[in-house]
Parts: sequence; C-alpha cells; structure tokens
Amino acid sequence: MTVLHLADETEAADLAAFLSRLLHYDRAAAVRLQAAGTALAVFGRPASFEVLAVRAVALAKPYEDGLEATLDVTVSAGELLEAVDEKAATTAVPAAVTGPPWAGVLPPRGGWRAEGGLPPANSLRALVSGAVAEFRTRTGELAPERRTRGELDRIGREIWSRTVAESGLPVRAVHAAQSLGFLRPAPAAGPDGLALFSSGAWLRLRTPYGSIAVRRAGLGTLGVSVR
Repeated sequence: MTVLHLADETEAADLAAFLSRLLHYDRAAAVRLQAAGTALAVFGRPASFEVLAVRAVALAKPYEDGLEATLDVTVSAGELLEAVDEKAATTAVPAAVTGPPWAGVLPPRGGWRAEGGLPPANSLRALVSGAVAEFRTRTGELAPERRTRGELDRIGREIWSRTVAESGLPVRAVHAAQSLGFLRPAPAAGPDGLALFSSGAWLRLRTPYGSIAVRRAGLGTLGVSVR
C-alpha cells in the first residue's frame, strides 16, 4: 500500500479537517489526489456549492512502494480520512474508486493571472454571514404552502449566484471557502493572504489554507483541463 509522509503533524491535522468538512456535506464524497515531488494537491467538490476545493499538503519525502514520480488517483474521502495518522504524520492511499464526473475536469495548471476587486477577508466573512441571514429570513417568511424544495432552491440560487463587488466571483465560492475553513482568521496580524486569479473560464480564490475554483458562466469550455 502506498504511504504518504506528510511534512508534520499540522499538515496531517489540516488534511483531516478538510476531509471531515467535505464529508459533512456528502458522506460518500470522493477526492482526487495529485502529487509530484513533495507536494500533494487534494481536490474535492463540496455538495451543493458547485465549486472545486483544493487543499495543498506538504510532503516530507516522496512516496513509498515504487511510486517514483507522480501520483494521480481518485479515492473515497472517508477512507482517506480513516487512513490519516496525525501523530505519525502519514496517510495510506486507499484503493481507487470510480470518480464522479467533476474529477475528470480540473482547473488548468498554469496560465493564471491576478484579478482585482476582491475585498479583504473580514469583509468576505461578513458578506457570507449576511447572505446566510438573508436566506434564513426569506425562507422563514414563506407561507407553509410555498415552502417547497423548488422555492428554497430558487432563493438559494438567487443569493449565492450574486457576485462579490466587481470581482466576478460568485458568493457561493466565498461561502464554500468559509464553510471549509479556508477563510479563518490568520494567527497573527498582517496581510490576509487572499488573492483572486483567472484562467480561461475559471476563477480561483486563493487563501493561506486552500483554494476555491469555480467556472464562470457563459464562457463555454475555455480553460478546461481534462486529465
């Protein structure tokens, strides 16, 4: 069995936390793992957010058991979580699973350019809190006969499809970042480390704790990377 040696206990704990949050939204969640050298990228799609979440994990050394260059496999998020040993800072790679459709279409590796218009982290957290409050208020005011799944979904789509200031980033991407722990305050005062990038049809919100990638509407299949 392939064993990944993570850089330290903190990396192992952060990976476990990320997987736990994905499983909170979908107990059958899968993740795609890609690694080369001493870097591991873990891709997941939190249910209902319509975004891709990416958690970068530092490795202490290359993989064991004959993997010399790269690793690229889709596995069960639950099985991967069970395999994480935080004390030893290792994880075994579970058996591959038939990946969901999103796992075959990832954001491009390169060609990203910086975009402006992104508010600071505290403003983004406040934006998400306000959107959640608005959803609860509007759905709570519905007459019983109108509280259908279709109506709740319609209100949700209206709120989460709004864009953040002039950035073009949908609010649902920020909501996903907050829900997955990517927007938590930095441990020390200073720059919040947030940045927004674009490549073809994709936007990527980068934070010190992970990234959220989302397809922009109306741009066809530009910038899609099938691997």
